[in-house]
Amino acid sequence: MDKCTNGWILPKPPAPRPPVPALATRFQSKIIMKRAGSIFVLLFGLAATQLSRADQPVLDPPLEPLRPFLDKTWKGAFKNSTPEKPVVDVMRWERALNGKAVRVLHSVNDGAYGGETIFMWVEAKQAIEYHYFTTAGFMTTGTLSLKEGKLLTHELVSGNGSNGVSEVRGISELRPDGTLLVKTEYLKAGEWQPGRETTYRVDPAARVLFK
Repeated sequence: MDKCTNGWILPKPPAPRPPVPALATRFQSKIIMKRAGSIFVLLFGLAATQLSRADQPVLDPPLEPLRPFLDKTWKGAFKNSTPEKPVVDVMRWERALNGKAVRVLHSVNDGAYGGETIFMWVEAKQAIEYHYFTTAGFMTTGTLSLKEGKLLTHELVSGNGSNGVSEVRGISELRPDGTLLVKTEYLKAGEWQPGRETTYRVDPAARVLFK
């Protein structure tokens, strides 16, 4: 304790703290900068994710399982296709009607046969229904459902040119390697018979053509 000239006893001032070593200061700065950088990366990632979602065109929620197929052109050869007699199908999946529908246009062998399908969610039936119109003159009406990641279709055939086929069932599977496997069977004369089997791959250069 020190005694002032006026008689009061005052405490000694606190001893000055030792200076922080420059190395420790630089280390603390690096930690702060690292944390700030991590927060920036996190915020940037979240913002990019939100922007990516915002950039996606709106699609009716029940049709969301079809989004992986959209804006792609798929090309595949039928299982029974040969170099001498090729049977090649090209199909294009697109969002339609402001996202209330999905449209698929396809042609076999550059328009020797083809058709157009429209998928829509029917609220009253709580189901995805579709209509398929063909160059052969017949049409089909069916329903689409999902099971274990696969698209299941079942359709009724009407009109001329169906060659006696009254119903068609199909399974479409998007596989891990990016290929799309489609298998069908059809009902003819009261018996279910094997239909087509086609493995599609995305081919940006392919075109859906008609004669």
